[in-house]
Amino acid sequence: MEPGNPVSGVGVSTHMDTRNHGRARLVLVTGPSGYVGGRLVPALEATGKRVRCLARVPRYLEGRFAPSTEIVRGDALDRASLNAALRGVQTAYYLIHSMGSRADFRRRDRACARNFAHAARRQGVRRIIYLGGLASGAGPAPSRGPTRRHPLSPHLASRHEVGNILGREGPPTIELRASIIIGSGSLSFELIRGLVNRLPVMVTPRWVRTVAQPIAIGDVIAYLVHALDVDAGGHAIFEIGGPRRVNYGELMREYARQIGVRRVLVPVPFLSPRLSSLWLGLVTPLYARVGRKLIDSMRTESVVNDPAALTRFPVRPAGVGEAIARALWEEDGEMARTRWSDAVSAGIGARRRKAGESGAGSRRSRWGGRRFGSRLVERQQALVLAASAAQAFRPIQRIGGRRGWYFGNWLWLLRGMVDLALGGVGMRRGRRHPVELRAGDPLDFWRVEAFEAARLLRLRAEMKVPGRAWLQFEVEPGKKGSLITQTAVFDPLGLWGLVYWYGLYPVHRLIFRGMLRGIVREAKRLAPRRADPPGRRTAGGAPAPAAPAYLRGPARLTAPEREPGTPPRGESPRPV
Repeated sequence: MEPGNPVSGVGVSTHMDTRNHGRARLVLVTGPSGYVGGRLVPALEATGKRVRCLARVPRYLEGRFAPSTEIVRGDALDRASLNAALRGVQTAYYLIHSMGSRADFRRRDRACARNFAHAARRQGVRRIIYLGGLASGAGPAPSRGPTRRHPLSPHLASRHEVGNILGREGPPTIELRASIIIGSGSLSFELIRGLVNRLPVMVTPRWVRTVAQPIAIGDVIAYLVHALDVDAGGHAIFEIGGPRRVNYGELMREYARQIGVRRVLVPVPFLSPRLSSLWLGLVTPLYARVGRKLIDSMRTESVVNDPAALTRFPVRPAGVGEAIARALWEEDGEMARTRWSDAVSAGIGARRRKAGESGAGSRRSRWGGRRFGSRLVERQQALVLAASAAQAFRPIQRIGGRRGWYFGNWLWLLRGMVDLALGGVGMRRGRRHPVELRAGDPLDFWRVEAFEAARLLRLRAEMKVPGRAWLQFEVEPGKKGSLITQTAVFDPLGLWGLVYWYGLYPVHRLIFRGMLRGIVREAKRLAPRRADPPGRRTAGGAPAPAAPAYLRGPARLTAPEREPGTPPRGESPRPV
């Protein structure tokens, strides 16, 4: 990290002075489902702004923002929808691009920008704020340091062209030109992450040595929010970036250092953008067509030549090391705040079971799990009929320790012995209490990361694995019973992490499915039994004896623990 540089902090809180931000101002955000827009809207909400979001499919944004935020349907290619969306708006953020489009994205970008500029002028919008791309091959002449100039890539040329259209044909426009944005979800950052995570040795083409001036996503959001009140007229262009110039190779090495892996970069003078994009499509989450457009842009240096933004905005961007550390920290926070079952539901497409069904697994499972950022996710669900959330959660709260894991306990013990042999904690820690749980408790080779009674248990792995792992259980009440969602999440560390996940995936899948079935059986067993029917008594009037063991379900490793202060069930524990 670069010490001595004040930073804007996570989001915009550190340098944001909200006293002069009028609460009556109506702000429109386009692209609210995108990487930048999705972070900008909460930042604007935090300053007390009235926010309106323009979305082609409004239902995709349901529940993402504050109830006070208005979501309207619209498309930048539909002029009528733009007129309605911009009515009454004082400031509009333009965060639209067509880089992922199969069509001629430059022509599409021009049409969208022109429609938006004309509609904004008609509706009396006072200012447009546009986030563009920084390139040293165009714009102001260098005022410090030598830079190599290359023809702009089609992607960067289109970003500059959009800014010119907005500034020339629309209301006064502030254009912020940013270099590489560092943050979980950024295309450039995901490209770097994908390469480092998957390849111990990387053959690096010439574009990896291109110089850039990366900036953290939190600092970009701070610039965007402060642009509401900066004193500027006409078409004002500000170049924004971090305090240090680095190339992509240096970014890869810094990311590798922070996640604790060593990577070897072998430079070569070939690998065209097309070949590089196809190669990236195999080893990173990026689509090949997006990767090629991105690599075309990476051949052009993107450094700040005009430092005006540092004097006009109260933002002091973080250095590269701190930006990467913040991105990793924020990603962990996002995973902790997000219900994994909701976060991955769009990709998994799992459907709840029909009434009357119970069991583990999803009808539309996928081998190898699904991706959520850099993480791999495996999820199963089961419906416990006629059971409350508290009843369905009881076996989850009692999991581990002497009771075991409801399936394949010898496999869990074997894994614990392997972990001990590798220097890990193994299964010897057990549980602090047979029934009670709280955050921070050790649980075999897991640790309780989050616990909410009758709703959620999240465990973080402390065994030796090439990455990080979590196991989460959620219980959601419904009309027919309670739905149990079991989610295993693995964040692989390098190539060995991927080998570990996919190599052991069949075993893990078997164990997790069996464990969920065992939890459902135990929840049914622990649920209150219905009253005995009339006449179900012995000759002496005593209750009839309990059913034989083979009718009561599978044997347990130990007798069930009972809640403190509750009487025993009236039956002797079965011997192990």
